[in-house]
Amino acid sequence: MSHSPIDKYTALVVQPHVRVAEDRTDIQRNLDRVLKLIDFGVGYFWELPARLVVLPEYFLQGVTTPGKGEHGIEGFMRKAIALDGPEMAALGEKAKEYNLYIAGGGVVEQVAEFPDRWFNTAFIIGPSGAVELRYHKWHIPASIGLGTSPHDLLDEYREVFGADIADLFPVIDTPIGKLGTMTCHDGCTPEVSRALGYNGCEVICHPTALQEVEGVSEPWDFWTFTRRTRAHDNMCYLLGSNWGTVDYDYYPRAFCSGHSFIIDYIGMMVRTAPYPEEQVIGAPIDIEALREHRSRCNHNCWVDMRTEGFRQIYDKPIYPPNRFPSGRPPRTLADKMGPVQEVFANLYGRGQFMPPAGLTAEDMPKRHLQRISAAQAIGALKKDD
Repeated sequence: MSHSPIDKYTALVVQPHVRVAEDRTDIQRNLDRVLKLIDFGVGYFWELPARLVVLPEYFLQGVTTPGKGEHGIEGFMRKAIALDGPEMAALGEKAKEYNLYIAGGGVVEQVAEFPDRWFNTAFIIGPSGAVELRYHKWHIPASIGLGTSPHDLLDEYREVFGADIADLFPVIDTPIGKLGTMTCHDGCTPEVSRALGYNGCEVICHPTALQEVEGVSEPWDFWTFTRRTRAHDNMCYLLGSNWGTVDYDYYPRAFCSGHSFIIDYIGMMVRTAPYPEEQVIGAPIDIEALREHRSRCNHNCWVDMRTEGFRQIYDKPIYPPNRFPSGRPPRTLADKMGPVQEVFANLYGRGQFMPPAGLTAEDMPKRHLQRISAAQAIGALKKDD
């Protein structure tokens, strides 16, 4: 079926200051700030009107990591919200005001069907003000992410939300193109972006709270080269939003040090804010040019996919599913890292990884647990919550 052309529009990526929230007052301050930055961006880029805004991961509530400032499950649950609450309603009013799609992530969400835990939730709000897409982060790194992944209670999750790839990695067809979202560590490996590409995504909205220790800046800059690859391989735009600065007693202000960007469908960097400070960047999105590019067979990263040779990689679990079912939520980061010993046993046991000299494959899972115990002994990881 033929369709009308999609006009070019401006996409905005917001790189805000974030306060790690202790209560609802802090959440409201973070929300008020991003609403004003949206006002700025829409006004500044008036000549080619904005239709899409991307906010970072944890822009509302912030997040804690290993160390004295680590929050356990109780601390996170005190600031968990629902997607039908006042925070999303305020963003919905802003979307209606400017005829926008607003995407964001890292919402510490309490889900009615699984009330004993929180999910790291991304969303896309449409111009009607309603939440049109909800996605629960899949690849949550056990070492720094306490939120529940759908994979942590996979069988139960599928019963509630569906088991199809379109249920787990949703894409919505909108008047500004097909939109999807993935969150932070989802972009570390190819699978989530590939699932979105398979589902037809043309613009990946990519909220993140990527820390400098993970390589946001040169010389490593893991953040940029991996995300340019995700855009290139899936022939789609990728809009990555990171924090600008942060207020938290246990963080340096440049903990998640900016470098938000807009990458086009051939993997070229279009705009970036390569510094730890507040900013709003914008760039034109041309969906018709993307669709024409995908129609060519030369250097087409989907046309040449030959999947049969790779199925063995995914035949058996690597990270084990269903380790945190109902009634057994992850309570601390140390608790969340427990299943990693099974992963090490697998990787070393079948010879994919080789242990350092003097150690055996059997030593490696034990070494992981020893490191956790040592960190707990000095207070670098919480013992319980």
